[in-house]
Amino acid sequence: QVQLVESGGGLVQAGGSLRLSCAASGRTSSNADMGWFRQAPGKVREFVAAIKWSAGITRYADSVKGRFTISGDSAKNTVNLQMNDLKPEDTAIYYCAARSRFTIVLSATASQYDYWGQGTQVTVSS
Repeated sequence: QVQLVESGGGLVQAGGSLRLSCAASGRTSSNADMGWFRQAPGKVREFVAAIKWSAGITRYADSVKGRFTISGDSAKNTVNLQMNDLKPEDTAIYYCAARSRFTIVLSATASQYDYWGQGTQVTVSS
């Protein structure tokens, strides 16, 4: 049983920063992609960022590019999301996700990820 646990969410003013962390336990593949998604009330779950460990490749949604940075350690099965210059529209529940095996494409599609955390709330006030 693979478990992903997010932490670091909270309430912050616009322009502020938060750092989210995700810790994985159980059987995971060190070469499998990991990423972050978010979901606001009444909205679909949307892609935020992902990382392909072997190639050092990262991918970001246009809405967060230049403000968010994904990083981590594949050997420790951890991934972080540094969020700077936060905006009210960033308010959502943020989910950590992982794929179960190596793939060529670094996916931005939620349905292609196999394991999910419980989510952590990020609220950005004006």
